[in-house]
Amino acid sequence: MAGGPPDSTALAGERSGNSAPPLKRVSGSYVAWLMVANFGASLAMMVPLAYGLALRISELAPGHEEVLGYVTGSAQLVYIILSPMVGLWSDRTRSRLGRRTPFIFLGTAIGIVGLLIIGLAPAIPIIALGWVLGMTGWSMSGAAIQTLQADKLPEEQRGKVSALTSLTTQIAPVVGIGIAYAVSSNTLLVFLVPGLIGALLLVLLPVFKPEGSSRDFVSTSDVTLKKIVTSYGFSPRKYPDFAWNWLGRFVFFIGLYFNTTFGTFFYAQRLDLPVREVAGVVTTIGMIGIVAAAAGAILGGFLSDKLRRRRLFVVVAAALFVCGAVTEAFAWSLAPLIAGAVLMQLAIAVFATVDQAIVFAILPDRAEAGRYLAIVAFAQKIPSAIAPLIAPLIIMIGAVGVEKNYTLLYLAGAAFALIGGLVIMFKVKSVR
Repeated sequence: MAGGPPDSTALAGERSGNSAPPLKRVSGSYVAWLMVANFGASLAMMVPLAYGLALRISELAPGHEEVLGYVTGSAQLVYIILSPMVGLWSDRTRSRLGRRTPFIFLGTAIGIVGLLIIGLAPAIPIIALGWVLGMTGWSMSGAAIQTLQADKLPEEQRGKVSALTSLTTQIAPVVGIGIAYAVSSNTLLVFLVPGLIGALLLVLLPVFKPEGSSRDFVSTSDVTLKKIVTSYGFSPRKYPDFAWNWLGRFVFFIGLYFNTTFGTFFYAQRLDLPVREVAGVVTTIGMIGIVAAAAGAILGGFLSDKLRRRRLFVVVAAALFVCGAVTEAFAWSLAPLIAGAVLMQLAIAVFATVDQAIVFAILPDRAEAGRYLAIVAFAQKIPSAIAPLIAPLIIMIGAVGVEKNYTLLYLAGAAFALIGGLVIMFKVKSVR
């Protein structure tokens, strides 16, 4: 990759007008620090989702798995409401640190406070409050990192860099749960240790690759009440590819969250283990799945760049997800659970990598990347809010005693993921 600092050049052109500046290739060192920061954000966010919250809920409300869905869903709904305002605020931030960097620092601070509250919470409502803060903070930091990519990456690098950052997203939960398992005798440390490590890795990006001042940038428009309200939407008629990709992404993530939100409880039931001991199983499965996730991210990103084909990889990812979900739906021992999980991790890595490249290519206005990426995030955040609220209803269908109907949940997830992939494949026209 070309040498030289990418920090200020990519945005310098915005100082003279409202249009986004031409994009130049970013350096290999910048990509490396992006990966480190993205790993940190994913580490801090995913450990509570994949293990920590289930552990706390099993301590305070044993036998009530549905509470996990309510806690995670409520936090997602709050961030869904806030995210377009955060994106609009980010686009118009004028500071010595730039537009995105202040939100990396602010989000990290809020996230740490949220984890501390969860670790010390004496009751479920306090856990819910803590995760609202944690979800908001870490999502804000992660969104800032993604928006930096939209600000800086040219088309020829989008697939590759999306592959590399997606890879860190896949690896982070596995490493994080391993760290949490090592300190699982102390519930507070289960949250704080991965969170503090993630926070440190996040702030290294602006320290070593400063964004550059945005104080001289020309604002695209004043922030008015009307602008805030309209920032929550866009015209599907005017931007049909953006709209269809949003819908396909939304449906795919419904399926994904059906099959991941209750992972800890699912493995505990299928393997007849206490919830506290599931972290070791999840870590083992995740370590094996890292290879699949790495292959999916790298092959999906690099091959889609080389072949200049994105949509084909999206539908392949959906098909792989179906295979993994069906395998897990009927698995009652470790070997098929591992096989299903590996296929699903492969699928998620391919989809996340390639669809992110599609998103960068079809943004309606790159000068307002923060706002439009917040709208794209709706397609992931809304499912992450409503799927955990719907899933408890599904697992109760035909449930016998304490055994929930995870088979039906995983089959439903497979169906949604396939439909989402097909929507993107056949309806997004401007990207091959």
